[in-house]
Amino acid sequence: MDTNPLLQKIELLSGELLRLQSPDGAWRFCFDDGVKTDSYMIILLRMLNRSDEPFIRSLAIRIASEQQPDGSWKLYHDEQGGNLDATAEACYALLYSGFYSPIDAPMVNAKKYIRSRGGLAEVKSLLTQVMLSASGQAEWPNALRVPLPFLFGENPLFDLFSLSGHARVHLVPTAIMANKHFARRAPNAPDLSDWFLDGNLAFKNDPAIFAALSVLFDTVAHTGLFTEDSNEAWRNAEQFMLDRLEPNGTLLTFSTATMLMIMALLALGYDDRSPLINRLLAGIRSLLCRDRPHIQVASAEVWDTAMLSYALREAGLPPSSFALRNASAYLKARQQTKLADWAIRNPDTPPGGWGFSDVNTLYPDVDDSTASLRSLLPYVSESDSAPALNIEDSQAAWQRGLNWVLSMRNDDGGWPAFERQGSTIPPSFLNFEGAADIAVDPSTVDLTARTLYFLGKELQMTSSVSWLEDSVRYVLSQQQKDGSWYGRWGIAYIHGTGAALQGLTAIGVADDHPAVRKATAWLLGIQNPDGGWGESCLSDEVKHYVPLRASTPSQTAWALDGLIAVSPKPTPAIERGISALLQSLDRRDWTYTYPTGAGLPGSIYVHYASNNYIWPLLTLTSYVNKYGDN
Repeated sequence: MDTNPLLQKIELLSGELLRLQSPDGAWRFCFDDGVKTDSYMIILLRMLNRSDEPFIRSLAIRIASEQQPDGSWKLYHDEQGGNLDATAEACYALLYSGFYSPIDAPMVNAKKYIRSRGGLAEVKSLLTQVMLSASGQAEWPNALRVPLPFLFGENPLFDLFSLSGHARVHLVPTAIMANKHFARRAPNAPDLSDWFLDGNLAFKNDPAIFAALSVLFDTVAHTGLFTEDSNEAWRNAEQFMLDRLEPNGTLLTFSTATMLMIMALLALGYDDRSPLINRLLAGIRSLLCRDRPHIQVASAEVWDTAMLSYALREAGLPPSSFALRNASAYLKARQQTKLADWAIRNPDTPPGGWGFSDVNTLYPDVDDSTASLRSLLPYVSESDSAPALNIEDSQAAWQRGLNWVLSMRNDDGGWPAFERQGSTIPPSFLNFEGAADIAVDPSTVDLTARTLYFLGKELQMTSSVSWLEDSVRYVLSQQQKDGSWYGRWGIAYIHGTGAALQGLTAIGVADDHPAVRKATAWLLGIQNPDGGWGESCLSDEVKHYVPLRASTPSQTAWALDGLIAVSPKPTPAIERGISALLQSLDRRDWTYTYPTGAGLPGSIYVHYASNNYIWPLLTLTSYVNKYGDN
């Protein structure tokens, strides 16, 4: 293949990125998770009687623009039949905004759609149910009425820290509200009672067993079984939230958790205009995208900066360049120095990881840490090509980061996202859509493979290192019968398979290993007629591969990454894939913004605007570097 078009695209993407870099060295792309958070923001502001009409109108216009002809809203382009929860949230927010009336045709169509799907009783996601209950439109699910002494008492019956960190910060404010039966319904709130078909304002996925347990919880809570005063449990729950506020005023950097915290504080008696609630609102507002009216569920500055600076370096930008040194200085300053919840299950390791967001100081993760370590590696020691950063302990800091990543490996040989694996909890503990995927933080193939890729490519480690054999075995044990691997944090089997092939081969697994051959055959078997690759978000929900029947830039790049890693020479399939990748970057239709980032299966999918730079740039560069002389 003629590499000139590839070199031209690499130069074009690199130039665009250099122009988009912020003065402080970071890249700030929008982390677009749909209209859920925008809908919640409108509902919250109206509940608080906050008047910010230009802002609310801008959010409402964005939400309304996503409505489908049948009256529904979708989570992703190819979602069949729309999404009930998303439609309920969006329509409710538009009505609450005051800019839309129940008799407006779009709202009439949305209501018809909701009723045709069984009404609000069929809503299944936790966050949707909480927003409806907290705003006085539905009854609180019994499943959430777990007395706080069960979680925060002197002898709690459930280990809260067996849940993932992101589950904890959403569950605790929710439990506070549910136990208080909190409901704040503003005078101008829309009436959604006829969105329930039978007049019963309860949700159907709150079965009778939870009602019985709720009665039992209430009975036990008043028997004196708990030695700790129940008021102390309430104070502990409140302090739990306060202790996890980030510098920008968000609860562990999540806008959704921060919104729930505001409502929980209202349930605890805080004044609507208290300084704390004002600070939390400002924190949520700080997550507004710079290029569109969208409240992000979290911002991705550290991830984007680490990955984009690495991609630019791979593309030929020298480490001594101002742009890369500036990015590295930004990342170095965001290395975390605090012991936080991750230390509960990893108590003997000093802090040293990196988080996802600009202001994240309490919630480091393995993926961002390996990405940051890779970006900083050229500056750990002085050289002519990469002068060390002007920071006294740069080498010691880098080593602390590496030690943190290595210490986070689970006993099964894999790496989790945020915390080492804890005790097992019943799969039905949270009876909500996607709960099994968010309640715990187990090892995942994609994160493990990317860590192996970092260790092999950057540190020249191989599987001959005895302890890495366990990690190789873990990845191999997770391969599906068809040859693919599931990737938790991207969509989904293409993401996991491309990462697995890169990670395994980087540490020395042979190209002709049976698992490698099987995975290669799987990727080739799902290649689209145009030469690219694409996978539906539905795969993430049903846990098997579902074709998108169109090609996206990031998924095409992921597939090519895997194939290039195991192919000593360019193949016709790879060359067709490269051509398709170039075409997909120029084709600015829905495939360019299709969400290929995974959040909460069946509820939250993310379009990383940075994905159309990071992965294509790395893939094109990899092709040129490996096959340029062929």
